[in-house]
Amino acid sequence: MAGRRRSFAERRKACGYTQESFAEAMRVDRTTVYRWERGEADPQPHQRPKIAKLLKTTADELDRLLAPDSAALVAVNPWKVSCGLADDDELDAWELARRVEASDVGARTLERLERAFDDLATAYPMTPPQDLLQRVRRYSAYVASLLGGKKTLSEHRRLLVVGGWLSLLGATLHIDLKQEQSATARLQTAVTLAREAEHAEIEAWCYETEAWRVLTDGDYLRAAELSRTAQNIAPAGTSALIQATAQEGRSRARLGHGKETYAAIDRVQKMSDTLGLPDRPMEHHYQYDPAKSLAYTATTLAWLGDSAAEGYAREVISRLNPGGETTNWPRRVASANIDLALVLLAGSRLDEACDAAQKAILRGRVVPSNHWRALEVVKVVEARRLPEAPDLREAYEGLTQEGRSR
Repeated sequence: MAGRRRSFAERRKACGYTQESFAEAMRVDRTTVYRWERGEADPQPHQRPKIAKLLKTTADELDRLLAPDSAALVAVNPWKVSCGLADDDELDAWELARRVEASDVGARTLERLERAFDDLATAYPMTPPQDLLQRVRRYSAYVASLLGGKKTLSEHRRLLVVGGWLSLLGATLHIDLKQEQSATARLQTAVTLAREAEHAEIEAWCYETEAWRVLTDGDYLRAAELSRTAQNIAPAGTSALIQATAQEGRSRARLGHGKETYAAIDRVQKMSDTLGLPDRPMEHHYQYDPAKSLAYTATTLAWLGDSAAEGYAREVISRLNPGGETTNWPRRVASANIDLALVLLAGSRLDEACDAAQKAILRGRVVPSNHWRALEVVKVVEARRLPEAPDLREAYEGLTQEGRSR
């Protein structure tokens, strides 16, 4: 926890504001101002210009006012922190261990790389994409350095497979960040490695990932085609097959194909029901689990305009955020709140819809590739001329500005 911000509180008082009146001027709860001054929370980027105006200060001076009073230990926010140096140390240690083995690669190095990929895929829902991408780059470079060394055929294939997974995850992160050329290059690399290793599931995931990318760009028909290609490639019983089916369902929903959408939802449900509980307690991006079908069903039904989406969205939020904690949301909680906002707007439950949208936007878990989903809600609120529209638009602009500054 950061230290108290006495200078910030003193400046507020000097400008004639109580916590209550300052909160009213900022259109926030008094507890929000209290938490700012205690160092328990930070103002959102879009709120800072207004704070500076009320306190009659510059942006730089405001940064100093918001600094803790002492060098107290700061709680680590996994959404903001970068741990590149630790990764370098880890790889240095692996390299030393590798050199004492007879092979230039070695079973232990491969096992560590495979575990590292699983850890990265598990970190995906909770980690800022720009931070996770740094780690993926380091591991990918290490795999590339090993491919030229002495190794057995089995070791060579395992290197190709882990390299394929890392390239696929890297492509996904580039898509999240709207870095199109880099995403294309990594997807092509992942496909090449998958085919060289004869690993059909990775190749299927590549087509599914491309389907998601073109869906976010508005090419729903192409997304459906790519999803079907992924299903044809994916081995039976794999997570790639389930995810590609879910992706087709979402594409069909955007196209307004009700019959095909419900059929896809039904297939996803049946396939996910056959899966047991995941091996890891945390979500793995490339391992489907029954809970994931809830989130995809919520989104698909919301896009189709089916009011049943509300129940699914609320269950996702309840499962992933049972305590109502606000600072460490998985991405799917933000997405579920957007789904909830859409279905509530359709049902004219306007106050609840705006509240859900505000929660999704202000928590900072909406990655650039999903900004369009938040904007979709903002535009509906504006079209209805709701009083919350200016605040929601301001929050959305703050979200997009923060994304551009990274």
